[in-house]
Amino acid sequence: MSTRQTSSSQNHPIESRDDLLRIFQAGEKPKAQWRVGTEHEKLVYKKQNHQAPSYEEKGGICDLLQGFTRFGWQPIYENDKIIGLSGDDGAISLEPAGQFELSGAPRSTIHESYDEICRHIQQTQEVGDELGLGFLGLGLWPDKKRSDLPLMPKGRYKIMTEYMPKVGKLGLDMMLRTCTIQSNIDYGSEADMVKKFRVSLALQPLATALFANSPFLEGHPNGFSSYRSHIWTDTDPHRTGILPFVFDDDFGYERYIDYMLSVPMYFVYRDGRYIDASGQDFRAFLRGELPALPNEKPILSDWVDHLSTAFPEVRLKSYLEMRGADGASAMMSPALSAFWISILYDSELLDTASDIIKSWSMDDYRNLRNEVPKKGLKTLIGGRQSLLDLGRQLWPLMNDALKRRAILNDKGQDESRYLAPIGEILESGQSLSDRLLARYHQTGNLDFIYQECDWAQPHILS
Repeated sequence: MSTRQTSSSQNHPIESRDDLLRIFQAGEKPKAQWRVGTEHEKLVYKKQNHQAPSYEEKGGICDLLQGFTRFGWQPIYENDKIIGLSGDDGAISLEPAGQFELSGAPRSTIHESYDEICRHIQQTQEVGDELGLGFLGLGLWPDKKRSDLPLMPKGRYKIMTEYMPKVGKLGLDMMLRTCTIQSNIDYGSEADMVKKFRVSLALQPLATALFANSPFLEGHPNGFSSYRSHIWTDTDPHRTGILPFVFDDDFGYERYIDYMLSVPMYFVYRDGRYIDASGQDFRAFLRGELPALPNEKPILSDWVDHLSTAFPEVRLKSYLEMRGADGASAMMSPALSAFWISILYDSELLDTASDIIKSWSMDDYRNLRNEVPKKGLKTLIGGRQSLLDLGRQLWPLMNDALKRRAILNDKGQDESRYLAPIGEILESGQSLSDRLLARYHQTGNLDFIYQECDWAQPHILS
């Protein structure tokens, strides 16, 4: 949930369905202009006592944001409170309980994304050390209750906090206790978008299993490989899930518009404030009949805002968001980008992946989504192949795809180097969650977490 930023071009009224369609059409780019964007969140804690800092307290989240302005980041305000930052490396924003996110700028190569992340690590460590703050690279708070966590002063979060309990049991856990890493992927045409959407949606459980990193809840094992992924199964059925219509023959921009028009609204942003429209109908808004804003019709930025309030495993904006991975150490972010770029930007591997999933049924898709949070890499596809075996099948093909891209850094290394963390997991058959659980059973407690799960910990790539 990145900080809201819009352009003046989004201030004109929505006059027809074509205006809704243009958001997606504007994302079409020739292959030479395809980019990758990374988003990575981390949990912030006070080194002194491991508590989550509030926004206002000395050395808290507000001071953390202010500290970044020394590096040229420009503050973003809401009601005179700094709630985000913008700069050459993208945007820094706050998740509901103060989870700290960098939404990186669109980059031409994974090498550039890696350099961006390294800059962010340096800046985060400098400011964090001054304030006595640490950062955990996990998909879920391992030891905090909801009541232990603050709420950031963002209007949309207040609205969501009040609405979430009405539509699911775990929505507040999603907001307050989880972290993710994401990769944003371009498409060349509507047909290219459709193909990438289908393949990435089908393979999202593989990404969830490979990046599973949330096995603890309130100090104890929770029985899941990715409890973060489980949380999404009971958050809000109207705006989550696998989207079966994506696999229909007539899927395209128009079908996604229909889906988004059926997603209940959260809010409307006007004159610097969020107006509660939770549960209301965007179609009514288009008719000028929205109860929250009677006799007013939406502008294009309202549609852009609304697109950000659906949370399927893959989300369409003017690009495709890959949303299946748990939060982890900073160096897992380029690994996720390498995973998706190798599959989705290489026509040969994209065709191979498309052929693989053609034999999967809708029941296979549903079962994968339902079982992967608990079983992780052991999850079976249609009772046949495990996700671990599928990952091992794709592994050499992913490496080959990135070698074919032949994009080298200043050391002459291609982008396949960023697949290394995934290779370690596939070779051992042990996810990050599996390793954390082994450490827990070895020590009998979670004392090791704050030493061994540092978000900025060195990795093989450093």
